[in-house]
Amino acid sequence: MEQVELRFDQASRASQTHTNLSAIRQSAAGLWVAGDETATFEHLTWTGDHFGAQRTFQLAGYIDLPAGPVDEADIEGLARADGHLWLVGSHSLKRKKAKSKDPAKAAERLATVIREENRFILARLPLDPVTELPGPGTVLSGPENIAAHLGGDPHLAPFLALPGKDNGLDIEGIAVTPDRVYLGLRGPVLRGWAVVLELRLEEAGKGRLRLREPYRKHFLDLGGLGVRDLCPDGDGLLVLAGPTMDLDGPVRLVRWRPGRGRHSVVAEGELDKVLELPYGVRCDHPEGVALLGDGRLIVVYDSPSPARITPAGGVLADVFTI
Repeated sequence: MEQVELRFDQASRASQTHTNLSAIRQSAAGLWVAGDETATFEHLTWTGDHFGAQRTFQLAGYIDLPAGPVDEADIEGLARADGHLWLVGSHSLKRKKAKSKDPAKAAERLATVIREENRFILARLPLDPVTELPGPGTVLSGPENIAAHLGGDPHLAPFLALPGKDNGLDIEGIAVTPDRVYLGLRGPVLRGWAVVLELRLEEAGKGRLRLREPYRKHFLDLGGLGVRDLCPDGDGLLVLAGPTMDLDGPVRLVRWRPGRGRHSVVAEGELDKVLELPYGVRCDHPEGVALLGDGRLIVVYDSPSPARITPAGGVLADVFTI
């Protein structure tokens, strides 16, 4: 394993993007990255010894956000395919943390569940073929958001009212192939089986996307873990598997070759084991993976340990040969 520095500007450090990284993809000249506490996404350029020269992009400058430009979008997945950059929000509800030292107030906070509309987006932005700068995009959101399409689903509908950290709906990975969009769910995990949604989308006019046909579901035996990220790899997908609840690990990488059936149930033996990933105690949670041009895998971590924070204000990502 090697490590590489991702160096962020003062504004991103102030908003703690560097300690809340949730998604990563390679670009022509560097990396696209996103954190889950803002409504922005960032580009880092390879400088020779680190990724830096950061450019920050306000998501509201490219699509209509349901709750406006300020509220966080909880971006949990990035994909780059066919000249487009894709971004997906978690589509999850949020339960307040028990921060108060007063037991009654702490219990009251734990009973409070919040819905933030900017989390319920799936966006596609065209990239300039020369500069790779994004242009005005299209989005699936509002009444047509993915969660709304799951309201009658026999497997997933019962979990729509639960917060993501409570095994409720929580989208955390996206992979795009020429004709499919795959969304990996951190939750729910159904009796040990993780869920991946397969979508086909089309333009709906006025900056909107819509489902082209009914979605498909795939159930993967990840040993009780959920999907924390997806990444295309040849004719298959790399699946980052980790806990669905508020736990540290285990975390592992497997390779899955999707079929074309209406639904599929994929046993553990049908998944190729690729890598066991390190994780910390209340820190260093693997959140995003991407293949680099040389075939190596880069991994970014949420809640990085102090050892990952560099003097220049950057954070260390891990690079593995797989």
